[in-house]
Amino acid sequence: MNNGNRFLLASALVAGALLAGCAQTSALQGWQTLIDGGQGMDNFVSLGGANWHAEADAIAADRRPDALPTHYLTTRQAYKDFELRAEFWVSPDANSGIYLRCTEARPMTDRTCHEANIFDQRPDPSYATGAIVWLAKAPVPVPKTGGQWNTMEITARGSRLTVVLNGVKTAETGEARDIAGVIGLQYAGGVVRFRKLQIRPL
Repeated sequence: MNNGNRFLLASALVAGALLAGCAQTSALQGWQTLIDGGQGMDNFVSLGGANWHAEADAIAADRRPDALPTHYLTTRQAYKDFELRAEFWVSPDANSGIYLRCTEARPMTDRTCHEANIFDQRPDPSYATGAIVWLAKAPVPVPKTGGQWNTMEITARGSRLTVVLNGVKTAETGEARDIAGVIGLQYAGGVVRFRKLQIRPL
């Protein structure tokens, strides 16, 4: 290979690397990382008494006071329209969920927020894992997330909410409240770990 061809090849490789870098930057543009491994507790306020804590690779909870049924890590910022991506691990008996567009009313519940549920063993499976509680029922059979890492992607745009669990759309509604509100990670039993939480306002 002569010097001219070597120069052209090197130029092409550099250009390709720059284009790949630009594509990666563009793909990440606008995303905010709230949890990354064991980092991110400062991005949340803890409501209730669950023992949310940082582990080596996740933010986790596995214990709560008996007096209070549910506990949350809530974002410091309110969000209205957004895309959200979460990676989570739960024990088979865990009761958790991602709460969205919560109103100012307290305590937080699945009535004052919209809940993308993570509850494989919910006694009434109608709104178990993958559902938007009270708005869009869970698939049949209910997806099982216990004992493995999972991904949940949520899109909120106007009155439409969509939930995608492990690459499969499990719930959608056009009846969501069109308001801004905090996002909450629920702990109500079992073992719950979030190792990634990213959000992109729309």
